[in-house]
Amino acid sequence: MDKMFATRLRYLGTETAFAVSDSAAEFKAKGNKVYPFHLGDMDIRTPLNIIEAAHRAMKDGKTGYVPAVGILPLRETIAEYVGLERGVQFGHENVAIQPGGKPVIGKFIQALMNPGDGVLYPNPGYPIYESQINYHGGRALPYGYISSGEGFKIDREQVESSIDTNTKIFIYNNYQNPIGAESDIEEMEWIADFTLRHNLWVLSDEAYFKIRYSGKSKSIVSFPGLRERTVILYSFSKTYAMTGWRLGAAVGPKKIVEIIAKLNVNQESCTNHFIQYAGIEALRGNQRGAEEIVDTLQERRDVLVEELKKIDGVVISKPNTTFYLFPDITDVYHRIGVKSLEEFRIKTLESTGVSFCTREHFGTPLTGETQKFIRFAYSGISVEEIREGIGRLKDYWAIMKPVVTI
Repeated sequence: MDKMFATRLRYLGTETAFAVSDSAAEFKAKGNKVYPFHLGDMDIRTPLNIIEAAHRAMKDGKTGYVPAVGILPLRETIAEYVGLERGVQFGHENVAIQPGGKPVIGKFIQALMNPGDGVLYPNPGYPIYESQINYHGGRALPYGYISSGEGFKIDREQVESSIDTNTKIFIYNNYQNPIGAESDIEEMEWIADFTLRHNLWVLSDEAYFKIRYSGKSKSIVSFPGLRERTVILYSFSKTYAMTGWRLGAAVGPKKIVEIIAKLNVNQESCTNHFIQYAGIEALRGNQRGAEEIVDTLQERRDVLVEELKKIDGVVISKPNTTFYLFPDITDVYHRIGVKSLEEFRIKTLESTGVSFCTREHFGTPLTGETQKFIRFAYSGISVEEIREGIGRLKDYWAIMKPVVTI
């Protein structure tokens, strides 16, 4: 890195899915068809009642500064609804509004982690966890997952062996990006016991809490002793197709929320005024739009799983949450004969137009990993394009099947 820049920048990562977007856009600019499975953005419009609420707020003059912690009506609304859905009680003092869910990660780390403190975080996982830990001088302690035909479970042995006396934080992403993993009650009980035994603070990333196709989501804050040590990353982006609106919240103990609000003052002054009224409408208004979003995503999930299962060498489970699939493509990878997942990704894009992220876009690969995974996001692609794109993928990967001689 150029000596003119701060040395800490060498530790700052990025959301590498955007780099995949760049290569897909470059390929498309040459006149090629692209099937966009790479980015967890949405091609679904925000429900109209939410858009209209923002418009009304603008017309009513809600266009100036507001308190850094957020407007009181939205904080009260989030406290009420988040608490009801998780079976705990929150007040407005437990909520700090944010310009999206992502800022909660960095502010939580800044509020609680000193240089040298250990932070346990999921890997593969959202890459900003690792980036923020490293950037602020922490010790990144990744924990992985054990895969099976039924999905993914946290590697508990790895978690237990990684912790030491200077570990302070456990980052937990149930309904997980990129792998779609969902903890059962027994796994959540183990997490609750583990964090209590080691006196850890918990960041519970719940961005996909309401993107599920059956059953009921559960938060770690509902377990005894966890509400007092957990900050929830809450986001409107996925539930209400509001990715570009940038609206979220940190929900947790008052003493941490106050620090996060102070960081708000220093970093962005406040979250957009009129958009906060859209957030109130999202939670208190008609929910049919949110239900239709989930219905659309479920149809896409079912078709994508169905089509991927037709491809020889792809091992895929059917997660009940998020809008991601994380198939094991180890067999396909080896028969194509590439030297890296990045080469595999580019070669597939250039041969089929199908664009996806790989495991390597979601944290530094762990020592000893042998299986090869890629991630498909189906939030920004139609059912028709899913069928067409995966059909191309099937034909291309079939060509690469080794010839057996007798």
